[in-house]
Amino acid sequence: ITVDIGYKSEGQIPKEEFLNTGSSDDLKTGQSIEVFVEKLEDREGNVKVSHEKAIKMKSWEKLQKLFDNKERVKGFIVGKAKAGLYVKIMGTNAFLPLSQVDVRPVRDVSHLIKTEETFEILKMDYSKGNIVVSRKAILEEKQKEIKNQIVEKSQNNSVVIGKVKTFTYYGAFVDLGGIDGLVHLSDISWSRIG
Repeated sequence: ITVDIGYKSEGQIPKEEFLNTGSSDDLKTGQSIEVFVEKLEDREGNVKVSHEKAIKMKSWEKLQKLFDNKERVKGFIVGKAKAGLYVKIMGTNAFLPLSQVDVRPVRDVSHLIKTEETFEILKMDYSKGNIVVSRKAILEEKQKEIKNQIVEKSQNNSVVIGKVKTFTYYGAFVDLGGIDGLVHLSDISWSRIG
């Protein structure tokens, strides 16, 4: 793509950059686009510009504001790494460690790939191009809300409905719609059970 930046020569941008940023579909001749000037003259006398870097710089600024204000961001999980998942947020790459995927350890994360999720930004380092996000923090917050609602509704000596998740030698764990409860073995039956 040839771009006029008002300099003595035009800038050249590889088409792949527009595919990477998702702005290739609506690209037209004469359209104004944002570019980052990397070099005014290379060895051949061409201006080196990048559309992808311009988008990335803008999104870094927005993400930094969100990070400073401790706001949530939406992102798209694009792939799997050895220690986590790759996430695309506002055209910028971020990393979701396996420890931050869910409240409980997850063995298979393939069901999350190609899904949009809400994240909390844990760490940002512009010099290294490093953003670390957490899905776990969002889920923990939701769990707290659910727990508070259940606790508010059910006071002592109230009857609630739950679904038995697992049995142990000392009782049964019951899902109460977002939080787990324990029914002790002595409280399951009047008669002795094995």
